[in-house]
Amino acid sequence: MDSNFDEADGRNPVRDRMKQLEAENAELRAQADAASSAARELAFVKAGIDPDLPISKYFVKAYDGELTADAIREAGIEAGLLKDTQAESIKQEAGTWNRSNQMAAGSEADVPVDFVTRISQAKSAEEVDMLLAEARSQQSAL
Repeated sequence: MDSNFDEADGRNPVRDRMKQLEAENAELRAQADAASSAARELAFVKAGIDPDLPISKYFVKAYDGELTADAIREAGIEAGLLKDTQAESIKQEAGTWNRSNQMAAGSEADVPVDFVTRISQAKSAEEVDMLLAEARSQQSAL
């Protein structure tokens, strides 16, 4: 007689255990897939990609690089989804340094003059006329 076959109810306990293990395996694979998907989404959120934007959904789906925030951020900058804040801050700092160096050197050619404020603070009509003439001369010089 076969020892794996239960004569009382006609069931095979080994086959039942295999079905149980296969079901557990499928459930664990689904949980692993969900965890992997959540980790991937978290990496994109850490990189600054908004997963709710339609364009971001395409980017997330197509991205196949490293799942680190830095790598994703670089790819997002290349794709135009993110701004390169570091490069922008460097440009702003360089512009500030240039303006301060020009002012220190006595050059006021690139420093914009706020004629609206100066005219509103003028104390006489002659001063307003003088400011208007100065504004016209700067406009014609451009």
